[in-house]
Amino acid sequence: MTGRADKNLYSFLQTGFPADPAAACLILTNKEEISYGLLQQESARYANLLASLGILPGDRVAVQVKKSPQALFLYLGCLRAGAVFLPMNDAYRRHEIGYFLADATPRLFVCRPQNRALADELAAAAGVVHILELDDDGGGTLAKAAAAQPDTFVTVTRHADDLAAILYTSGTTGHPKGAMLSHGNLAANALVLHRFWGFKAGDVLLHMLPIFHAHGLFVAIHCALLNGSSMFFEPQFDAGRALDILPRATVFMGVPTFYVRLLAEQGFTRELCTGMRLFISGSAPLLKETFDEFKARTGHTILERYGMTEGGMFTSNPYDAERRGGTVGFPLPGTTISIVNDAGAPVKAGEAGNILVKGPQVFVGYWRMPEKTQDEFTEDGFFSTGDMGRIDEDGYITIIGRSKDLIITGGLNVYPKEVEEMIDELAGVVESAVIGLPDPDFGEVVTAVVVRLKSGVGDALTEAGIIGSLKGSLAGFKVPKRVFFVDDLPRNTMGKVQKNVLRDRCKEFLLQRFKQNEVSNESTF
Repeated sequence: MTGRADKNLYSFLQTGFPADPAAACLILTNKEEISYGLLQQESARYANLLASLGILPGDRVAVQVKKSPQALFLYLGCLRAGAVFLPMNDAYRRHEIGYFLADATPRLFVCRPQNRALADELAAAAGVVHILELDDDGGGTLAKAAAAQPDTFVTVTRHADDLAAILYTSGTTGHPKGAMLSHGNLAANALVLHRFWGFKAGDVLLHMLPIFHAHGLFVAIHCALLNGSSMFFEPQFDAGRALDILPRATVFMGVPTFYVRLLAEQGFTRELCTGMRLFISGSAPLLKETFDEFKARTGHTILERYGMTEGGMFTSNPYDAERRGGTVGFPLPGTTISIVNDAGAPVKAGEAGNILVKGPQVFVGYWRMPEKTQDEFTEDGFFSTGDMGRIDEDGYITIIGRSKDLIITGGLNVYPKEVEEMIDELAGVVESAVIGLPDPDFGEVVTAVVVRLKSGVGDALTEAGIIGSLKGSLAGFKVPKRVFFVDDLPRNTMGKVQKNVLRDRCKEFLLQRFKQNEVSNESTF
């Protein structure tokens, strides 16, 4: 993706559109179909609208709306006009929205009608010139203004290193960082995934992911568009709807929670999935138990992969070879992965270390944070992901967790994933998360947060029982000193466990217990 010729991502995706413009692109919940020809016309209208508002190539367009075909038209229109697309989670509130608008300084902010008053206030403070509305059904001032525009548009020439999107990453400390993704970054990742995952004529994607995130917006949609595939474009995940649609689809991409909920459906059978070619999981670790149960139930082996906002996908289990549960496979073609210790030296096979990545999909840097960008890249051009992992003798990569989640107790390192895997194997445990809590003697103490089965063997689980089960199987310093029981683990919108939230809850719980002088060993909150 180098050179000065046109590298506009839309132009690249368009090379995969069907020859027949009447071919279905989006199949909506109400069974309405939007053809590829109409997709091109509508994206042209939105590109023309942006140009009419004086939005120039490189200008940012911030968007906080629900998933709809019109939201997709707007994204593609931004690409065609050369604008930089900035999607926001629709769950964000005043503080987050205000920060993003002030930091990115978009020329246009598209909001839901019910949020217009707040949008006006925050946009005025940030100097945003235009505000338009897009409601949950695809109507509003944005759609109305676009409908009045011409349905043809000459896509603006972009270079590979020109920005296509900014996605803000959610950190546990400090301000969110705007990851700058270029047309070349996104095109490179789309091309390798399309090839590596074996997309072919006739593939149909069941799309139930949000489109404010790289998984749903870039990975899923780009693969489908580049393949000229139809997409069942659902507003959100619904297990019952998935059961209805799966017999007509061939590819499904989801987060682990989707697969857990599908397995809870009695009607989710091997027969239902006979026409499916590929199930892909990402955005959060997939439990080995879920991986195994899914294979036994359906005969399909979930393909787990690994990536992040700062570059899309980095690794994947193979399409045509063994997919190992608990691993994320191998580096994608054209991508180099290095696992190093804190001194930057490569570690041996099986040893844990920091994951570094280099490839054409790796982002340009953080918006208006040159020092942070410099800190996150090595002198030889590797991006430090902040994740920790290991590579086994066969080359399969396993993600252990975030480096910030590493627990250092008494000067010894504890990798949460190792302890979580042991706890998750205990009868009656649904899932667990292991965190470090402050301790005056050891610096941090290993602490487990466990979700129990609602009835049966889960009722018998106790803090002492779990700790006792781990002794002898793990080194003493790795065994949790405390176990808390919860109904569920806090997760973000993409299913990742929010360990920072867990740490805060545990500390608050212990503080309240201390104030009340409680000494009970049962820790449930």
